[in-house]
Amino acid sequence: MDTVAVLFAVFSAATLVSALRVITARNPVHAVLYLVLAFFSAACLWMLLQAEFLAIALVLVYVGAVMVLFLFVVMMLDIRIDRLRAGFWRHLPLATVVGVVIALQLWLVLANGHWQLLTPPAPSRAAPNTLALGELTFTEYLLPLQLAGAILLVAIVAAIALTLRRRSDALRQRPGEQVRVRARDRVRLVSVPAASRVQAAPRAEE
Repeated sequence: MDTVAVLFAVFSAATLVSALRVITARNPVHAVLYLVLAFFSAACLWMLLQAEFLAIALVLVYVGAVMVLFLFVVMMLDIRIDRLRAGFWRHLPLATVVGVVIALQLWLVLANGHWQLLTPPAPSRAAPNTLALGELTFTEYLLPLQLAGAILLVAIVAAIALTLRRRSDALRQRPGEQVRVRARDRVRLVSVPAASRVQAAPRAEE
């Protein structure tokens, strides 16, 4: 058993254990930290497969940006675990069915496929990893990439639309109404009658 196989087993076990702890940890902060560990382990697996660009992108984008944002949000919000676990037993049957279906699909793929361990080819200096990934992305996988981008855009718009709350006490400008305003709507001349002179009261006799 060579060093690559040992490292693959170690990083795979770390990824599986940390992913399991993400969904079983009682503390949300601990769950986020376990997810960071899972991303690091997956990046190490990509390094073993000589996909250096994907590994560094996973570390920089997800661990360095997304997961740090998740960690800040979880630590700033007052998340009550008792409310989150209130409907656990109610949703357990559906979750069990979904888990069984996913496990069945994985078993069908792994059982009917022909898998063998192949030694990855040595990287060529003429075609680095980033260049090869770019060529595949914008040639063979261009349509799936565009579809994934469209789906993510729809998901972002839907998330904003669902979480948008308009405040009644906030002051907002309405450009349409401002453009349609006329001069007589802004200024109104009011005719005020002149005040009559008030006669001075006679002095009291000394």
